[in-house]
Amino acid sequence: MVQLRLQKILADAGIASRRRCEEFIQEGRVAVGGEVVTSPGVKADPETDDIRFDGAPLRIEQRVYFLVNKPRGYICTNASEGKKRVIDLLAGRIPQRVYPVGRLDVDSEGLIILTNDGDLANHLAHPRYGVEKTYQVKVEGRPDRKDLEKLSRGTHLAEGRTEGIQARIGRKDGRFTWLETTLREGKNREIRRILARLGYRVKRLRRVAIAGITDPRLKPGAFRRLTRTEVERLRKAGGRTNGKR
Repeated sequence: MVQLRLQKILADAGIASRRRCEEFIQEGRVAVGGEVVTSPGVKADPETDDIRFDGAPLRIEQRVYFLVNKPRGYICTNASEGKKRVIDLLAGRIPQRVYPVGRLDVDSEGLIILTNDGDLANHLAHPRYGVEKTYQVKVEGRPDRKDLEKLSRGTHLAEGRTEGIQARIGRKDGRFTWLETTLREGKNREIRRILARLGYRVKRLRRVAIAGITDPRLKPGAFRRLTRTEVERLRKAGGRTNGKR
């Protein structure tokens, strides 16, 4: 059971902005469980409580959470740009309108979360919370320990200094090397740009875990619902429990 402030519930239902919804509550236009509420501080459960605005029940879209294995060639935006979008993998198969949490560039692949829960999406994408993500990266060449140390120290990009990337050397594949990397921020094409600074060209990049959530059996282009345990893990990722407003 998730208790949220009434003005947020009304705003999520598309009634108006949070500020305007607060005024509606104070005007006595909202009722919970048959009783008129005039205090914006009141909380309710949008999934179980009878919440009405001007006498009409709120139509609140069920929150949904999906783990998707994005193939290369798909973009992570809902804008129509004439390209294949990761949301198109779910089109016609779910009734809700969802959007990607964060981004994987068009040349990258792997796990990404799609949801209609804006608060959770903001939490996972905001660098303040440092939600950990793990990638497998195939580079041309033979990185050594000194390279890994440089990665961990961070570097300067146009947006500022990065926090650094934790990496370890995996298997060799001819003249290529696989790295397993972990980072807690998400600057645009960060891994590719940092490795390029060290002279290594990325040939393949795939995300394999988000806040410790992974699914090696999920095939490219496939998706599944996240379990309640996984959703709660995401809410707590980075040291913050979602739902506290």
